Amino acid sequence: MEFHNFASLGDTDRAIAHYLDENSRRASVIQAHREFIGPMTPFLEIGANAGHTSYMLANQFGGQGFALDLSADALRHGIVLQERWQLPRAPIRVAGDAVNLPFRDGSIQFVMACQMLSQFMNIESVFLEVKRVLAPGGVFLFTEEPLRRLLSLRIYRAPYQDRMKPWERKLFDWGLLGYLARDVIGAEQEESFGIRQNHKMYLADWHRLVTRHFSAHRYKPFVPERGWGERLVKRAALNEWRAARLLGGTLAAMCKKAGSSTPLPSLDRFETLLRCPDCHGDLVRDAADTLACSCGYRAPNEGGVYNLLPARTRAELYPGDREDVIDFSLPSHTARLGEGWYELEGEYGNKYRWIGPHATAVLRRAHTAPQRLRIRGFAHQFQFDKGQPVIQVRANGALVVQQTLERVGLFIIEADLPEAETYQIEIAAAPSWTVADDDRTFTVNIGMIRLVDAES
Repeated sequence: MEFHNFASLGDTDRAIAHYLDENSRRASVIQAHREFIGPMTPFLEIGANAGHTSYMLANQFGGQGFALDLSADALRHGIVLQERWQLPRAPIRVAGDAVNLPFRDGSIQFVMACQMLSQFMNIESVFLEVKRVLAPGGVFLFTEEPLRRLLSLRIYRAPYQDRMKPWERKLFDWGLLGYLARDVIGAEQEESFGIRQNHKMYLADWHRLVTRHFSAHRYKPFVPERGWGERLVKRAALNEWRAARLLGGTLAAMCKKAGSSTPLPSLDRFETLLRCPDCHGDLVRDAADTLACSCGYRAPNEGGVYNLLPARTRAELYPGDREDVIDFSLPSHTARLGEGWYELEGEYGNKYRWIGPHATAVLRRAHTAPQRLRIRGFAHQFQFDKGQPVIQVRANGALVVQQTLERVGLFIIEADLPEAETYQIEIAAAPSWTVADDDRTFTVNIGMIRLVDAES
């Protein structure tokens, strides 16, 4: 959730260009299998992020349906896409859990999931929920899921392309880095947000899972061909299935539920397709556009998003203004900042402040469990030009972590904390750098500081 809040439109122009590219690839998969997929209303996209693919389903393919993601903020940010792309139709946006979908049995005709199944250690739990909500004859399309490759030594965790060192970039361009990488390139950065990655599925593993739950299927593997190192092997493999086993890549699969398809109603009263995430009872929508259940569960329309997570999960993930979190995207964050912070910059979930050599803040614990400090920031190339960046963090005067940064870009720092009710946090960074026509002295920028429960 934190990752999508931060990344959905943090760098707006770059994100929108990326979303357009993804939509182009995903639309081509749908077009190639349009007859097999059949009706697309009502649709459900799970793990929708900002909802860009749901906007495509609603406008390019004329579907009506829902965009669901754990992050309500990412879904809210997505309204920018409708405005920027001048789209007349929008999905209904719902914050929800892929393994507890807030939809009635057999209520959805088409379910789509892109790059999200591999974030579950138990992928079958998502399959079971998708099968439950699909109507007879409905189709589940998942795409861009990683295929584990046979030809890899699995000794190295490769970063995202924009964070590669020169030698890594050279190997990547030659098509050799994948022979060393332990998992998907860039997975380590996502794991720094606590996003678990399941990259253990070979092509045969996906096939067994699909055939266990669906009566018919179609597959399309996408095998990398980076440089001569992968191009030669791909050609020697003679067909895409053998190449997918050797080199990995990603898989798109269209999976049809058993039974005969019958037309489902439009979304004029979309609440009739939903169910309460707590008691699984009916939801009604009142004049104030709030979804309510007889068990007492309520989900108002908040900025165009209905938060239909189970009540206990929602309270934990959306606690509101809390003293153990400094989220720079919330106006209230300033109350917990001390000295050393420059003005607020950034967009949407990627708000941040630059610091000089030293900055302070205050956090107060909200839980009784042992606490761990988590800091998200960004290191600029200008700092690396001055030397190897080092960050020291103290809590109540005691040094809790010193970290040397290896790469330009995003960093995450975590450290266990001693027992205390209140933590005076001090962040010291070096070397410092300056730019022309600016009287500030910079080191790194910080986007979030928070306490989390330490793992037992």
